[in-house]
Formats: sequence, structure tokens, C-alpha cells
Amino acid sequence: MPKTQANYETVMVLNTKLGEENITALVEKFKTLISNNGTIDSVEDWGKRRLAYPIEDETEGYYFLINFTAAPDFPAELDRQYKITDGILRSLIVVKE
Repeated sequence: MPKTQANYETVMVLNTKLGEENITALVEKFKTLISNNGTIDSVEDWGKRRLAYPIEDETEGYYFLINFTAAPDFPAELDRQYKITDGILRSLIVVKE
């Protein structure tokens, strides 16, 4: 029986100190990871925003929203990748209804 697919959205907040090139490279890395394991529906670049509270002494972060469709076991791996990647201040993955 084939695995069922579910819709997800993920927001990642990147450290602005990475610089534009590294931010773009990091987003591309995650877009590739997601598309290798599912389908990207949309990518929104929310740009640089003030954080609600400092994270790792940073007051601003670079926000990206990616909507994607993948098998239910993939978000755990995506989350693991977020956690071991330098430059990711925060990340969130939610199932869309």
C-alpha cells in the first residue's frame, strides 16, 4: 500500500548574520531536501523581521514559509535537519488541514 501524503507548512527563521548568499544557499538546501521527499506547493520569502524576543542574542531573523506535501514520516527528518543546521534560529512544521 502506498504511503499517504499530507500537507504541511514549515517556517524557518534564519540568522541574519549569515548574509544573503548563505541564507539563499540554506533555503535552497531545505527546498531540495523537501522536494526530494515530497512536493513543494509554495515558497514565501517573508524577509527580515524583528523577533518577538532575542534568540541567541539576535533581535532580527530572516523568515521563510514553505508549503509542501510529503509522507507523514518526513517532517521528523526535516525537523532533525533543522536542529543540526547552523544558522537556523527557529523552525516550525505544522500539518495543514
